[in-house]
Formats: sequence, structure tokens, C-alpha cells
Amino acid sequence: MAEVIHGPQKLGPLTPLVGDWEGDVGVDLSYHNKDDETAQTGYFEKAWFHPIPVVENGHQTMEGLNYQMTAWRHGEEAMAPFHDEVGYLLWDKANGQVMRCFAVPRGLAILAGGSAGPRDESLTFKAEPGAKTYGLAQNQYLLERAEALAFSSTFTFNGDGSFSYTSDLVLRLAATGGELHHTDRNTLHRVKRIHPGAQGQ
Repeated sequence: MAEVIHGPQKLGPLTPLVGDWEGDVGVDLSYHNKDDETAQTGYFEKAWFHPIPVVENGHQTMEGLNYQMTAWRHGEEAMAPFHDEVGYLLWDKANGQVMRCFAVPRGLAILAGGSAGPRDESLTFKAEPGAKTYGLAQNQYLLERAEALAFSSTFTFNGDGSFSYTSDLVLRLAATGGELHHTDRNTLHRVKRIHPGAQGQ
């Protein structure tokens, strides 16, 4: 068998994400206010991850991707999506850190991060309110009615070229008086590559 020669991977462990993706096996577990219950929702999702210019913060240098992930409930693909987020994934090679910086249109913004090597096949991002590095911010209504207590997410690169993710946003809900793990998971397959030799793919 011929030896596989790996390229430099300037994007480090983010390299496999470059391109456009779709996934149809999403599952969202959340509290549904209208029905006053916690329930699962199946969803279809589109996502894209595109390289950005090199980021330089003084002596810190980072490579990265900007991205968008949008999801529709099964059967509602021709309607408005129920989830949309935009953000950046960043790779700090010198410090061995990956970051996921994103916002969702609920008045919630998260900067989550963790340690990673340049060719890791699983990336974990975590954030907590009030943290000086990886934290989150929320609007006043959410703080009073659905306070975010912690966030964690893992991206896993699979052998067939797909990637899977899980996310867990821990909330303190005024409606129930308790805590809820609002979770999401999906597996996505690349539908378009982003590089000069891949037009039409």
C-alpha cells in the first residue's frame, strides 16, 4: 500500500470541515413553551465552513473558518427554519487551542474552546457564564426565564468522510423550576468541496 503523504494542514484539526454539508438525522431535545413539555424534534440541516484570512492578535496567530448552520424540522423544509447560527471556528496552533465563537438569534452569544492537536479527530468546546476566557452572554429575558448555566459541544470526524456533532446547553427554566439539558445531535455529509480543483462538486 502506498504511503499517504499528509499536507501541512494550516487549519489544523479544522481542515476536514471545509466545504458545504447536509444532514437529515438531527435530533433536538428542548422545552417547548407552547406545549409546556420537553420533547424531541427531528430535523434536516445545512451547514457551510469557509476559510477566512489569518487572524493576528499581537503575537497570537490563528487560522479559521467562518460558518453557518441552519436547521428545518422534518416536513417543514419549505418553510422558515427553526434554528440558525453564525460564527467562527479558530485554531491556535502555538497554544493547542480550538475555539467556536457563535451567536444564535435568541440574544445568546458563546465563545467556547478547548485543547486540541493538529490532527485530532474529535474536538470539544466548552463555555461557562462569567468565565474570563470561554464564556457566554445572554439577554435579560433569557437570564430570568431560561438562564444558560453551561455549554459543551463535540465535533467528531468519521471514517466515511462525514462529521457528527453533539451539543448540550444546560438551562435553568423558570417554567419548570429545574434544570434542562437542551441537546442537539446530527451527522452531516459534504455536498460541495471548496478548493480550486473542485468546481461543480
